[in-house]
Amino acid sequence: MSGSQQAVYMNHRSFGSPASAPDLAIAHQTSPFISVYPWSAGFGTKYANPATLPAGTGQGVAFSPSKADIAVAHSTSPFISVYPWSSGFGTKYANPATLPASTGISVVFSPSGADLAVAHATSPFISVYPWSSGFGTKYADPSTLPTGIGNGVAFSPSGAHIALAHSTSPFISAYPWSSGFGAKYADPSTLPTGNVNGVAFSPSGSDIAVASSSSPYILVYPWSSGFGTKYANPATLPAGPGLKVAFSPSGADLAVSHFTTPNISVYPWSSGFGTKYANPATVPTGNGRNVAFSPSGTDIAVSHNVSPFISVYPWSAGFGTKYSNPATLPTNSGFGVAFSP
Repeated sequence: MSGSQQAVYMNHRSFGSPASAPDLAIAHQTSPFISVYPWSAGFGTKYANPATLPAGTGQGVAFSPSKADIAVAHSTSPFISVYPWSSGFGTKYANPATLPASTGISVVFSPSGADLAVAHATSPFISVYPWSSGFGTKYADPSTLPTGIGNGVAFSPSGAHIALAHSTSPFISAYPWSSGFGAKYADPSTLPTGNVNGVAFSPSGSDIAVASSSSPYILVYPWSSGFGTKYANPATLPAGPGLKVAFSPSGADLAVSHFTTPNISVYPWSSGFGTKYANPATVPTGNGRNVAFSPSGTDIAVSHNVSPFISVYPWSAGFGTKYSNPATLPTNSGFGVAFSP
């Protein structure tokens, strides 16, 4: 880490607030299906596993905005498991009365923490619940359902919109959100060309990005209660199908995890793509399954399908030297990855 990065990081850690000491969670293929580590410019000792493990492959993971809870979307019923979080797992919350319909693939809390959304493999493809230290009664499904497998889900920063990445045209569906789904927004005029695996709003809420299985692999649209005209593709495309996408906390950079080396591509972002940053000196060892920036924006994590299953780098308008692997690795392919707030 450079001196300037260290200064930023130490400033971010000031005053002992919860946000100053993030944790890093990885959802993965084999038991215990979720691994969480303290993060402080490197991995700390892995936290103990939850007493009640998720029931199958961990596909997605998210912390609540308050950092008081952690949710795991997984492949076996009940398809979603949520735990209190306080530097370790508490006793698993009771399952929702109405479960997601099948394999949980992605999970996200609303910005207020009052709702919890799960993207899943069968109709209605998205399930959303009120959240207050436990599941409330599932909200009614949207009147116009997504057309295929829910691969990724995101709330806008204001919480006023919710978007689902899915496997069948139009590949992306977005709705107004106010304690329930509004009428689906019109599809973008230029659709993604294939299965969309991930979706993210920019921190300002003025753009929405999707990762796609077909070239150009990443697409971005202006957003203002609906899709604007797609931005031009980056001059250097990702090398293979896009899996997930993330904006940096400042909104100045945009990352996509993808199949094919270098497995991660990051671009400057300012209402359009800048010149792709140089690849990390040590690239992730397998297909990039997911990507997340730390809350300070000074680190970037990539989960992947080859040991060590997680790679993390300092970030300052480019990749720094890869951090050492955790002493206790995730047990298999990394899918979801998330820093706590």
